[in-house]
Amino acid sequence: MRISDTEVKKILAKSVIQDIESLMEGIDDPQYEIDPQMVKRLTREVIEMPDRDDFVAEIKARIEKGEYKPTGEEIADAMIRRSIADRVR
Repeated sequence: MRISDTEVKKILAKSVIQDIESLMEGIDDPQYEIDPQMVKRLTREVIEMPDRDDFVAEIKARIEKGEYKPTGEEIADAMIRRSIADRVR
């Protein structure tokens, strides 16, 4: 399971931080190596990712046909991703 664009937008909407520049302010700790340009680029890419509606519809159709047979690894991956997403909320 992937974290959808909608979930990312909900997380960002709950944040007090309105832009990435304010996120970067006040980080003076030398243990952090942050590339602000990379953070901006990745944030922009995540926000611009399309919703997963087509993917969800495809999986639902496969489940209804009895063709969806996820491996144990795929199930474990989904559980871990969901756990991480839930902690971020």
